[in-house]
Amino acid sequence: MKIGTAEPNSTFLSQGMALAAVFEKAGFDGPIDVLEARSASIENAGSLAKGEIDYGFMAANWIGRAMRGEQPFNSPTQLRMVAPMNLGPMFFIVPATSDVKTVEDLRGKRVSVGPATSGTAQHARCILGALGIGFDDFTPLYMDFASGAEALRNGEIDAQLQCPIPNRTMNALDASFDLRVLGFVEGGLEKVLSDYPVYGCAVMRKGQLRGLHADSRQPGVRNVLVTHARQSAEQVEAVVRAIVGGAQELERLNALFTGIGELWLPLRTYGEAALSFEGVPLHEGARRAYQALGLLT
Repeated sequence: MKIGTAEPNSTFLSQGMALAAVFEKAGFDGPIDVLEARSASIENAGSLAKGEIDYGFMAANWIGRAMRGEQPFNSPTQLRMVAPMNLGPMFFIVPATSDVKTVEDLRGKRVSVGPATSGTAQHARCILGALGIGFDDFTPLYMDFASGAEALRNGEIDAQLQCPIPNRTMNALDASFDLRVLGFVEGGLEKVLSDYPVYGCAVMRKGQLRGLHADSRQPGVRNVLVTHARQSAEQVEAVVRAIVGGAQELERLNALFTGIGELWLPLRTYGEAALSFEGVPLHEGARRAYQALGLLT
């Protein structure tokens, strides 16, 4: 089994390693390879289409485009939903001494938005675009998380878009550098969530970072595990059973999985639509598993 994740030190990669450990414990045959992908969601969709991986981590805002073949995807890919992985905040950080107070103040600043073809850069376009801030209103720097963090520390940039916490890069930066998490002006976050329903409201709790002195509401990206329609229903069913049955182990192995069980609960109220983000349907094997586990009627 091959699982596509993201760049080194990324949240997807760390989650993939935990997932592989749970699958191994569940007794899946053969090696379970966790593969890096520099372009994360975009690369994983392409690898699924080519049959180079069996499962891929993707941000939910990409999967509909990949299925329809909209830019930056060159052709439609028959993606199918397997399971939600987490709802994690996407947030901008600045030095604690910065005069930038809110996300809306990023006009005219130097901002690391992730690699050019990454999901992170796309999140930046969505979040800032909803606030009326285009990429020509500031200087975008296309750096990976580690490079962006180092540039922020050295004063070479003014802000960085970071990914769900905890992650290794953010933990190391926060431990050694005084920073702040940017909030929004009144109504700003609501505008982002209204324009992009694929996001949810994620709360960063006071004390999660040294510079986080109060709870902070941020756009939360729903990260998901997807596969191709061709994948066997038997294996997908086994994968979902292993994820649901291994929820506590996943939480123990990686804090990004904290509360994963709550992400399945909407199935009981809204049916398959609860996990059919961007119109990408459940894989038949996933449907069978959720039904057998009593999560879907």
